[in-house]
Amino acid sequence: MSKKGVHFNISERRILLRVFDIVSVLTVLYIVSSCFDFNYFTINDENWRWIFVLVVYISVFGTIFELYDLQSSSRIEKVSANIVLTVSITVLFYFLTPFFTPVLPDNRLQILYFYVSILTALLIWRWAYLLLIVSPRFFKKVLVIGEISNIEAIIKAFNYADPNYKIVGFINCEVNKENRVRLNIKNVVEYSPKEIYEVIKEKHISEIVIASYKSENITSEIYRDLITLLEGGFSIKEYTQVYEEMTYRVPVQFVGKDFYKYFPFSRSNHNKMYLFFHRFFDIVLSIFGLLVGFAILPFILLGNLIGNRGSLIYKQERIGKNGNIFNIIKYRTMVHNAEKNGAVWAKKNDKRITPFGKFMRNTRLDEFPQFINILKGEMSLIGPRPERPHFVRELSQVLPFYETRHIVKPGLTGWAQVNTRYGSSIDDSLLKLQYDFYYIKHRSFFLDVNIIIKTISTMIFFRGQ
Repeated sequence: MSKKGVHFNISERRILLRVFDIVSVLTVLYIVSSCFDFNYFTINDENWRWIFVLVVYISVFGTIFELYDLQSSSRIEKVSANIVLTVSITVLFYFLTPFFTPVLPDNRLQILYFYVSILTALLIWRWAYLLLIVSPRFFKKVLVIGEISNIEAIIKAFNYADPNYKIVGFINCEVNKENRVRLNIKNVVEYSPKEIYEVIKEKHISEIVIASYKSENITSEIYRDLITLLEGGFSIKEYTQVYEEMTYRVPVQFVGKDFYKYFPFSRSNHNKMYLFFHRFFDIVLSIFGLLVGFAILPFILLGNLIGNRGSLIYKQERIGKNGNIFNIIKYRTMVHNAEKNGAVWAKKNDKRITPFGKFMRNTRLDEFPQFINILKGEMSLIGPRPERPHFVRELSQVLPFYETRHIVKPGLTGWAQVNTRYGSSIDDSLLKLQYDFYYIKHRSFFLDVNIIIKTISTMIFFRGQ
């Protein structure tokens, strides 16, 4: 077989971006301090704390402003705007924390040197990343073997998750191919099972993905070829494994009778230490959130008086942990009697949402009263969003394992909320369920911190709905 090309996986590219962001910034700052009259930030053994704080600020604000989102990082116009935001906030915070950083310089030119150096370093490195890494020479070319029924959804999910992951071929493994529809997806060619070796060699295939819902559909001929390839060290993966690794979702719609293989839920769900600290931070952050909420309450009352004209607080029944019902507390964002004809899905640009209510949803300010639910132990800061009993009954009939999401406390924010839009249909609920299962399956302190940072990003970019 032909030699496989070099490819960076998703995790490797994220590490690459983070590491070289820091390396490029420190390199440019060192060059500027050596060649120009710039002494505000000098790199040496004595100033290690300055360097450490700068690295932390770039990493945190880079995450908030999506510098490490692979979709955003693959578009120059998007990443350039995010770099400007990251550098501006990083420099501002760096200047405002002189206890950990250098004392503010008297010469304004020093500030300009500092800002322009960081900005230039990130722009040059990210331009090089787009030119070198996000290019066809580093694409992972993949051959999919499976049934025609699921292939379109799988290919679409893979292509969206990773711009460098290219499915170039498909082999139908179904034995009975009579009266079937042929594959019609752009840039994906359907091949015969007999062409598998030829395709791997000519197209420089790096990986085979088995996307078969029923293993018995794999013919004996294809099975023998796969065994031979596997014994030769060729990468062969099952599609649900790749799907979860790339999209950070559990593909529940493809899970069958062997469901227990897909739900080895995180040990953190029963880890006493994790649960203790999880609850501890719930209480601490809820108290802080309520204090902030009280501070901005006069502005919310004024906005409600002008834009909502009516009661500010409303309660609604939701399903909590183990299926228990509780009353969630929220600021009202819709007109009175919004559901006089029965419960209906909330959707984007919903006409029932008031002008001020739209602002509160976009900024997530309407969620502040739920800190009371968290203090009462009915909710957690992070977890699947609690759904209404009516919709739970409806969704449980059509979505597999839907009520499994109730094995943990519902959350104010969650993995689904920071990765997808508001659920306004069955398809949206399926997408959210996939993210919820991923969180339950991989629940950890690191994932919780990631969600909190992404929630801040959601609020900054007004993506709440």
